[in-house]
Amino acid sequence: MRHGDLADQRVGVFQAGGLSSLALGVWLREQGVASHHYVADLGQSDPDEIADLVASLRDAGLPASVVDLRPRMAEIGLDLLRYQARHDGGYWNTTGAARLVLVEQLTPVLRADGCTVLAHGCVGGGNDQRRFAAYAREFAPDLRVYAPWTDPDALERFAAGRGAMLNAVKDAGFFLDRGSDADRSTDACLAGASHESSALEDLATPVDAGSLTPRWSVYPSEAPAQAETVAVSFDAGRVTDVDGSGPDPVDVLRTARDLGARHGVWLRDVVERRIIGTRCRGVYEAPGLEILDTAWQRVLEVCLDPHARGLYQSLGPVLGAAVYEARYASPVAAAARAAIDELVRPATATVRLVLHRGTARVAGIDAPGVGHDQQTRFGTGGNRWREPIVGLR
Repeated sequence: MRHGDLADQRVGVFQAGGLSSLALGVWLREQGVASHHYVADLGQSDPDEIADLVASLRDAGLPASVVDLRPRMAEIGLDLLRYQARHDGGYWNTTGAARLVLVEQLTPVLRADGCTVLAHGCVGGGNDQRRFAAYAREFAPDLRVYAPWTDPDALERFAAGRGAMLNAVKDAGFFLDRGSDADRSTDACLAGASHESSALEDLATPVDAGSLTPRWSVYPSEAPAQAETVAVSFDAGRVTDVDGSGPDPVDVLRTARDLGARHGVWLRDVVERRIIGTRCRGVYEAPGLEILDTAWQRVLEVCLDPHARGLYQSLGPVLGAAVYEARYASPVAAAARAAIDELVRPATATVRLVLHRGTARVAGIDAPGVGHDQQTRFGTGGNRWREPIVGLR
């Protein structure tokens, strides 16, 4: 689809506040295209930053509104944990999950507002452009999709690349996300953030304060010297409380994120396989999921029998690939989720974690009612090998 096809159309822009999506705003305004910018609150920024973005768009004469998608983002983010939906190197698939939430939740809003075209600023031919296309076919086949960086005229307008985009965005007075500029980009949501930059593309570049500023976290060397003990509770495989957060998924994930970030538990530096078959380095920051996973692994060890755990472990990669490749709404993914939901039904426990300078370790677990057998030979003179685990601590 090219910009000439947008005449007499109403375009709904998925506006993230990053460089490429703001450059899309510049481009559409220059072409005189009627558009409305939808800023999804996925928990990626402070409310003041989101408000500044919306205000800057409106000041430029562009209609803009905020849509709060944090509840659905938190739900899907915790599903990544529950289903172990990871990609290469243990990356938590937060970007792929956010694309699902955006298309699933925003397209009904666009449709209700009379939009006929969905537009986004993702790189043409990249992972996210393909994800948006796939989920648009799934959730909004009636809406056309405009991806500007597949439009030759838009590419020509910014032929000098991200530097030209940055100049145009500054000239327009748009509020640019703090993780984005000509040489780097950050994609963030409540569940985590992905970091890319020209420096990090070089595999010889170490991840440190000189090459990357985390979104929320500190490096382990900067974390508090004093360790912190927190409790994480699960009921039938779902997180119900983190250090007094209560059961609301937004509060659970935000509390976990803040705890992990404060203690420097966040970093995954991986070289991943992309949807298009290339490999690329990415640095991922998901402090909440990282600490929750330490607790969750202990719950699985205690509450699932070996056969159930074996099947569970085989289904995680199925869902990891489904999230990464934008197939989370497929029948295969639905079947895998249903199977895991059944397998983790016994997973009810409270885990105590100690967080300290880049590490999360288990300090203890209370799993009442678990009926598996535990080996206890060392405490019984070597002649007692099995006893039921009931209220294990």
